[in-house]
Amino acid sequence: MTLTALARRSEATAPTGTPGPAGSATPTGTPEPAGSDGRDATVPASPRRSTRDADGLAVASFVLGLVGLLVMNILLGPAAIVMALVALARSTARRGRALLGLALGIADLVILAFLVTGNGVVAWNFGG
Repeated sequence: MTLTALARRSEATAPTGTPGPAGSATPTGTPEPAGSDGRDATVPASPRRSTRDADGLAVASFVLGLVGLLVMNILLGPAAIVMALVALARSTARRGRALLGLALGIADLVILAFLVTGNGVVAWNFGG
């Protein structure tokens, strides 16, 4: 047998459907891009990053709810509520802080409601 006959014989017995190294031809004959590891580009971020983002949202909701008790509760209260709900939906490790942010955001809106009904304006008034 010659070398070309051996090469043809080994190609004929090679299993189909197995990916070759990067830059080699696939079973359909189209070349694979170099550096491709076969993963889909739309795979979501790692669970560790998602948890870290949710933890950041929990802390941010707590801080915004706390600051909203003193100033700009019309903006910071709803922002704290939304961030806390998103953090809880993403299963944050800081569940207590997210719940505190949710409670403080609701308290911001309650204080706003008392200010509007008591003074008739959306403003703080310290003293007389």
